[in-house]
Amino acid sequence: MSCPICARDTDPKYKPFCSRRCADIDLGKWLNGSYAIPAAITAQDEDDDVPDQTLPLQ
Repeated sequence: MSCPICARDTDPKYKPFCSRRCADIDLGKWLNGSYAIPAAITAQDEDDDVPDQTLPLQ
């Protein structure tokens, strides 16, 4: 198996990466939103943005 970041052989200590550096690069991509699954907005998603008006305000 090769490292998904740099394609070098993996190190068992950092598997599936070859080093801590590549593991940190991958984590950074997750944290800044580089890895995202595109999805279409549905009517249900749009309804979720509107607050429920039937609940009493306190």
